[in-house]
Amino acid sequence: MGYLPVLHSVSYAGVWPGQARLSLDEFVDKAAALGYPAVMLMAKRPHLSVLDYDEKACGRLRERLERKGLRCAVIAGYNNFTADLEHGDVPHREIQTQHVTELARMARDLGAPVVRIFTGYEYAAMSYSALWQMLVETLRECARRAADYGVTIGVQNHHDLAAHYESQFDLVQAVGEPNCKAIFDAWSPALHGTDIVQAAAKMAPLTCHTTAADYQRRPRFRYHPRAVNYEAEDPWVQAVPMGEGFIEYAGFLKAMRDGGYQGPVAYEMCSPLLGGGSVGNLDCYAGRFLEFLRGVERSQRPAQRTAKRP
Repeated sequence: MGYLPVLHSVSYAGVWPGQARLSLDEFVDKAAALGYPAVMLMAKRPHLSVLDYDEKACGRLRERLERKGLRCAVIAGYNNFTADLEHGDVPHREIQTQHVTELARMARDLGAPVVRIFTGYEYAAMSYSALWQMLVETLRECARRAADYGVTIGVQNHHDLAAHYESQFDLVQAVGEPNCKAIFDAWSPALHGTDIVQAAAKMAPLTCHTTAADYQRRPRFRYHPRAVNYEAEDPWVQAVPMGEGFIEYAGFLKAMRDGGYQGPVAYEMCSPLLGGGSVGNLDCYAGRFLEFLRGVERSQRPAQRTAKRP
């Protein structure tokens, strides 16, 4: 069974300076023209906002997807469960839980099995253990509400809390709901300096989706005139075409598959690309991902033995 390639609509949403922006309908047409069988839809404007897509609008979008030979693999939610803790009188967790519930409704209407969500950023005025417990309880409620729509909640290793794969593993186990899984991406542990093959082997059984993007590091320095010298700072991480960065995706994907993962592999362009954000460059990157994934599949096929003649 091959990997199912998925194109994330954030790639054409104009979310970073200089990036071309397509409407959601235009993106659907683009994904089909590029040869993708499935898409991941950004659940905010200018794409799939809960304010704009009621049941009828989702029905029309689903028809368009089907006409183009596409299916929606994931709804990509954008949340922060630790937001605005300075104002406890505002029920932010309730507001965001309702938002995730609406995303699950849209996922059902579009035939998508998974809603991607984030965790939260650390907050200095609250202990880590308190933030963790709040996160576990909120995710548990989100999962139970999403279950009413037959949808899985996928928790991505993106924000501060549970970004490391061992903490992400612990978090999914702590939530303890069968429809709360991990969305485990390679770029985060790669930036942590983690062995991504080892991490994938542990996370694969809990993972329902993975998203790929490749990067190169660009060293950064700050000049100090008094010292007539430079001080090293954290490197800039530059998005580059798949296979040209430092992330060893072939090993990562093999470890995921060996660990039992059979879900899709999405590609996203959600930071400035080397070469700019024109439609032509975006298309080039998206096409390169399909070529890269086909190459990985070919390299992982068992070698066929040639029968010896008597």
